[in-house]
Amino acid sequence: MPAFDQPPPDDDDRDLELQIEAVAAHPEADGTVRVMLRTSRGEIRAVLHPCPTAAGAAVYVGGAMGGFEGPAGGLYGRLAGRLSGSISGLRLHYRRPGDLQECVLDTLAGVSFLRGVGAGGVALVGHSFGGAVVIKAGELTPHVAGVAALSPQLYGTRTVERLGKPLLLVHGMRDALLAHAASEDIYLRAREPKRLVLYPQADHSLSRAADELETLLATWLPEVVGGVPGVGRN
Repeated sequence: MPAFDQPPPDDDDRDLELQIEAVAAHPEADGTVRVMLRTSRGEIRAVLHPCPTAAGAAVYVGGAMGGFEGPAGGLYGRLAGRLSGSISGLRLHYRRPGDLQECVLDTLAGVSFLRGVGAGGVALVGHSFGGAVVIKAGELTPHVAGVAALSPQLYGTRTVERLGKPLLLVHGMRDALLAHAASEDIYLRAREPKRLVLYPQADHSLSRAADELETLLATWLPEVVGGVPGVGRN
């Protein structure tokens, strides 16, 4: 996997390569698959929502603490389940939450895993710290079809103009942790195609815009990864 545009400040000689060495999978009764990626840098845990009939896929990553659920009261599980008839979803937990470089490598490993099981276009979705993670990961591989950054931080987005693929930025205007000015700044520096969505009543968790956000992503993700129609609520 590619290295970063700049070496990490605390260890200029650190090796930033990661290889997937083995994969373990355990099917669950709800149709998901618990996945363990054994890599050259440690084990990555993930939950796969497979869609055998479609090539498109998405990787979902959390904030600085990692986790599988995402913002808005468990958005990632709901969204991946809702889209399971249209695209596959991989909810990924970082090996070293809060370490930007390592989390980017984990996200790229998720993309490689999905490509290895037959995915074509892969979109990335990240919240908060994870918003910067997915922007950086999207810059580093041609296999990412688009990036959605939810309540993103600025740190790690300095070279967003290199992304050159669809970018969706979402922020709550009542975010007291990371002001919506962060998304506005990223938007101004990013290249087209790009879209900025601001929710006036939402805070950092985006819980007050949960339904609108889920519907937005349920339309945007399938279109970005494969040009298929979005999925309506049942």
